[in-house]
Amino acid sequence: MYNKVILVGNLTRDVELKYTPTGTAIAKFGLATNRTYKDSVTGENKQETLFIDITVFGRSAEIANQYLRKGRRVLIEGRLVLDQWVDQSGQKRSKHSIVAEKVQFMENKPSAESGYQQPQTQAAYNQPQQAPQQQPQMQQTQNQNNIPSIDIDDEEIPF
Repeated sequence: MYNKVILVGNLTRDVELKYTPTGTAIAKFGLATNRTYKDSVTGENKQETLFIDITVFGRSAEIANQYLRKGRRVLIEGRLVLDQWVDQSGQKRSKHSIVAEKVQFMENKPSAESGYQQPQTQAAYNQPQQAPQQQPQMQQTQNQNNIPSIDIDDEEIPF
């Protein structure tokens, strides 16, 4: 069996980072993907947007939390999973989501608010380059939100 998903889209919300009792980082965010197609009956172009929940684990989750923000374009490689639960009224509920194995920045333009600059190449595991003047501001914002500050060398970043 083979379960592989590759998506390119924009984050619909900022990354939510949590930790398990054993210390494993879990990041969750939403991704919006668009598809344009031609209606076979009317001949007009239509657009379809899908909203997908993404989950990332471990060190990649911490890095995603540090560098990704709402609106950023990313490429996600992962696997499709079915989440099942019982809601408050006792109904069985389910939805599909993606567990990401690889997260790759897709933007080339520098962004003052995000604090990183993306190199011109789009090879897998591109490393964002931290702007020195932005780093203290990012750490201060993280501390204000009670999110632990993460000291990351550029060599440690897997994307």
